[in-house]
This record gives sequence, C-alpha cells and structure tokens, in this order.
Amino acid sequence: MHRVLARIRSLGKKAGVALNPATHPDVLEYIYEDIDLVLVMSVNPGYGGQTFIPAALRKIETIANRISALKLPIELEVDGGVTTGNAKNIRDAGASVLVAGNAVTSSADPAGVITLLKGVMPQNKT
Repeated sequence: MHRVLARIRSLGKKAGVALNPATHPDVLEYIYEDIDLVLVMSVNPGYGGQTFIPAALRKIETIANRISALKLPIELEVDGGVTTGNAKNIRDAGASVLVAGNAVTSSADPAGVITLLKGVMPQNKT
C-alpha cells in the first residue's frame, strides 16, 4: 500500500485508501502521513440500497480521533447506507464527506434530500 500511495503522490495527485466494513482501522497506522482521504465503506461494496452497518460509527470515530491527534488534513469520507436519518450521527462520529447515492436517487425529491444532507455537513467544504 505504501508503494502505491507514494507513486500516486509522486505524480502530484492526492491519494486515498478505502476500508471495507471488516477492515480494521489499524491498517492505516503507518500511512496516515501518506494519505489525503480515508473512505470508510459502511456497507459491503457491490450494490446500492444497502442498510448502513452501525458498527461503522465506531470505526469512523476511531479514525477521526487519530487524524485529529496527528493534526493531519485528511478527509474522512463515508459511503454506504447514508441517509437523511443517519447523516448527523455519521458527521458527529467524525466524517467530513458523505456519499449518499440511493438516498438521493430513490427519493421523490432528490434536490430536497441533497439540501437536507448539505445542511448536516459543515459549510466550509465544497
């Protein structure tokens, strides 16, 4: 992983790591300084519309606390089962970016869902 991250950054690009639900956050311990983004998958990848795995909140909080302790400018993104009903809890756990596919596309009011989700997240993000 370190070699791939170094190669990406040598090309002047930002580098990130995605963690599946069963992947322990300790895998990040020796690469935090080499990453710009951590993506926590809060469902098992494969198809949309899955329900958020509640244990992901502990993982998000663990990673957010470590990023804060290291004082690094790493985005903490969460993808999978994000809805208007759980977005605040995900944000409160430490996420800085939310991915909400099915919650938006299956809604009768996609723009309204996007507005609600944006209202949950800090406004200094683009």
